[in-house]
Amino acid sequence: MFLAWNEIKHDKLRYGLITMMIVLVGYLIFILTSLAIGLANQNTQAINSWQPKTIILNKDANINIGQSKITTAQLSHMKINSRDSSIIGNTPVVVTGHQKVSGQFIGLNQQQYIYKHLQITSGHKATKSYEVVADTSLQQNGYHLGSQIKLNSSKQTYRIVGFTKNAKLNIAPVLYGTMTDWHQISNLGNDFAGNAIISKTNLPAHNQQLHSYSLQTVVQNLPGYSAQNMTFSFMIGFLMVISLIVIAVFLYILTMQKMQNYAVIRAQGIPATFLVKATLIQSVILVGMGIIGSLFLTWATFAALPAAVPIDFNLPIIGATIIGLLFTGIIGAIIPSWMIMRIDPAEAIGG
Repeated sequence: MFLAWNEIKHDKLRYGLITMMIVLVGYLIFILTSLAIGLANQNTQAINSWQPKTIILNKDANINIGQSKITTAQLSHMKINSRDSSIIGNTPVVVTGHQKVSGQFIGLNQQQYIYKHLQITSGHKATKSYEVVADTSLQQNGYHLGSQIKLNSSKQTYRIVGFTKNAKLNIAPVLYGTMTDWHQISNLGNDFAGNAIISKTNLPAHNQQLHSYSLQTVVQNLPGYSAQNMTFSFMIGFLMVISLIVIAVFLYILTMQKMQNYAVIRAQGIPATFLVKATLIQSVILVGMGIIGSLFLTWATFAALPAAVPIDFNLPIIGATIIGLLFTGIIGAIIPSWMIMRIDPAEAIGG
């Protein structure tokens, strides 16, 4: 530790440049990770708030809530307990009023658990037709309690009577209303019961035209969800590899420049393991300082970004990223460590 830290203090410029590179790479990794988490959450906020264990859809709906249609006849043999199961209607809408906003209308049955457990941040729940509870993100578009809105091309006016937090589906804000309104907006008759059955238990389908899916299966089949996560994962993985290469190259160059110094130390009887340990500690210190700098830049970016940007600082995932960067630093120090182990004092000094 003493040798590693004193080397850094002695050659501030070189080690400062290495640290700056790590800061920039780490900053990019943290921002991309936070964006990936934020976008993923905005795809699934509403579904996660329902806390489902199983979701029943039409088997021909390609595991997509919006494409699924469940008829009243298909429900005839199912026993749905309103305390842990809800039938929902879902249709995409365009909200017009202050600004045009794409949204997702969710029709709820007032006797079932999703409606009863809906958390309201302001106002009250929708108790009758033409009333909606909207996601709080609509407030950023100029909407407020009592705002009169229209959905799609309908001339019917709806009123926002409440707001709820973290209610987004496929990155669009959710508007909760009645099943009667859902039938009207989606132009479906009373023969259709809804789009999906959401259950907090392992509810079987009991119908050949329906299929019961796990929450994870439905989430992974949300439009664009898996492709988006895979893209971000590859980008973050490549940045990890880049940080590994940066650390390894810089430490390799520094080790080559100090070969004669290491040879003199070895000739004085200092074991190679001591020098290898110092190199590993030095790598961890550099990466640690780089992580601190990148976390500060990330925090400053969060403070400057508008609320509309889908970015989320998830501590467990960021913590795992930090551990990954530290391991990257240790791996990057392996090549210089191998060179130190092979030093021949007489040959390196020139004797």
